[in-house]
Amino acid sequence: MNAYKTRITDTVLGISINDTDIDLFESQYPVPGGVSYNSYLIRDEKTVVLDTVDARATDAWLAALEEELAGAAPDYLVVSHVEPDHSANVARLAEKYPAMQVVGNAKTFAYLENFFPGAIAPARRVTVKEGDTLALGSHTLHFVFAPMVHWPEVMVSYEDSEKLLFSADGFGRFGVVADGDSFANWADDARRYYLNIVGKYGPQVQALLKKAAGLDIARICPLHGPVLGGDLAPYLALYDAWSSYRPEDEAAVLVASASIHGHTKAAAHALAERLRAAGAPVTEIDLTRTDVSYAVAEAFRCGRLALACATYDGFLFPPMEEFLTHLKTKNFQGRTVGLMENGMWAPMAGKLMAAALAGMKNITLCEHTVTIRGAAHPCDDAQMDALASELAAR
Repeated sequence: MNAYKTRITDTVLGISINDTDIDLFESQYPVPGGVSYNSYLIRDEKTVVLDTVDARATDAWLAALEEELAGAAPDYLVVSHVEPDHSANVARLAEKYPAMQVVGNAKTFAYLENFFPGAIAPARRVTVKEGDTLALGSHTLHFVFAPMVHWPEVMVSYEDSEKLLFSADGFGRFGVVADGDSFANWADDARRYYLNIVGKYGPQVQALLKKAAGLDIARICPLHGPVLGGDLAPYLALYDAWSSYRPEDEAAVLVASASIHGHTKAAAHALAERLRAAGAPVTEIDLTRTDVSYAVAEAFRCGRLALACATYDGFLFPPMEEFLTHLKTKNFQGRTVGLMENGMWAPMAGKLMAAALAGMKNITLCEHTVTIRGAAHPCDDAQMDALASELAAR
């Protein structure tokens, strides 16, 4: 693993460890482009480290941090989030620098005790509340609580002299940190990261965005991915849409299929072609070949869905069932959905998909459901045309 240092200002440094060896983030999300674990260092009359990194990155991070400290000891370690990919080295850093104090809130220290019993003595704890500050000299950190974004103890820190928001997991993304990061190569990885990990907690993210709106922010410093600067409006707009469960593109249609032998997928593709001919932007995803995290992200991006599923032992083919379960878990809502089912002798998928969607908020089912038996034939054209017409309507 390699360290990537971001000179944020003359006195603030980002230390990222790029993990390109990891296959699954949180043991479930594929990260073909790797992931970064970010820590920050502020030098002033008091020196503060903001967060540590995953245990996978310990050696590279400690080497980079020690190089920057050049023999000095940090006065404080701020723990924004106790999830192990950020807190794994809290006890190790506390042992290495016995005079260093650890800053967190009451829940922070309760959770750290679960991971590192007795490692942070009460005398070393600086327990902060919402709105408390930590003076470092010319820099001052203001602590803003962000419960359930996405653990109960999460807090962010705002440094007022340089207008920096240390945003914990907020505004993070998959992928490593590198030269040339921009909004264009941020959005896709950030969307999949946010909607799969934080997506359930839209109201809590909205509450944090309202707090952030009152701050003059020049840069956002997340715990994964690049430091965000320049025009922050596009990033904030996406977070507002995601946390409000609004589609980014109301007219876009995701056609997601779960096909056993390929016939349901072929019928779904025929529907997709009709939608394209009607002028709708379409994404096709084969749920049997694509990790569900990509399908979830695309479902939230689009305003409309077409779900095509084979009946399997009287139930939904499992890849579709998994997809619908993930959507419900992430509070998917406010979309128009069309259904296509396949069943040779007893098609049940349409009824079962409708039942699953009934458990989600403000889902509008199309009037027409396409039923095919084994494979689509010309006799199915009329129902295909009818569903395509509903989904493509603007």
